[in-house]
Amino acid sequence: MNGFRHEIKILLTEAECAALRPKLAALLQADPNAGDSGEYFIRSLYFDDVSRSSYFEKLSGVADRKKYRLRIYNLSDSVIKLECKEKRGDRIKKRSVSVSPECARLMSEGDFSLLYNYDDPLSREVCSLAGGKGLKPSVIVDYDREVFIHPVSNVRLTFDKALHAGISSSDLFDPSALTLPVFDDGSVIFEVKYDDVLPAFLRGIISSAHGPRLALSKFTLCLDKLQSFKPKL
Repeated sequence: MNGFRHEIKILLTEAECAALRPKLAALLQADPNAGDSGEYFIRSLYFDDVSRSSYFEKLSGVADRKKYRLRIYNLSDSVIKLECKEKRGDRIKKRSVSVSPECARLMSEGDFSLLYNYDDPLSREVCSLAGGKGLKPSVIVDYDREVFIHPVSNVRLTFDKALHAGISSSDLFDPSALTLPVFDDGSVIFEVKYDDVLPAFLRGIISSAHGPRLALSKFTLCLDKLQSFKPKL
């Protein structure tokens, strides 16, 4: 499938992450965009329609589906991406277009008017969904990411830590937004992405990660956490 990549998700304990990480660090290159800390903070604002199609399609195991989000890094407005993550079976594809801070702020309020100014297939697709299906902000998803890369098959391995769900605000740029930890035990999501064939030396290392395969997305995990938390408010 043109442009689609394999994706594997494994849920690790902190101890399992600590055991696996040095094995990868010894063989792979760290993401040069991560800076001295080796990690960066990701905040995504996911959108869903009035029928909550993205959420229920994921729960139902629909094979072919799409999710739409705005994404920023380290709470900076210098790079803002509107993205569509498309899944077909066990493969994924990501499309993106850069948008302005003004456009992103309006979209976080449910106003897609500035997005009409972008002559791009993805922006037109999102505008159509906003007008036709009532696409609107759904949930803020925060986490810290550490990345290792390998040139063969465009391998990208990530440790996503401290997953949090936004409790009430959909403000993408609010540094003081209230969030709720999804995993009380500090679990880490380990993701493996590659184009065609995973190199043999990596298959051996990854097979040593004994955590369960993760079927649910961060988007769904965060919404489920909020659902369990809100009755307690």
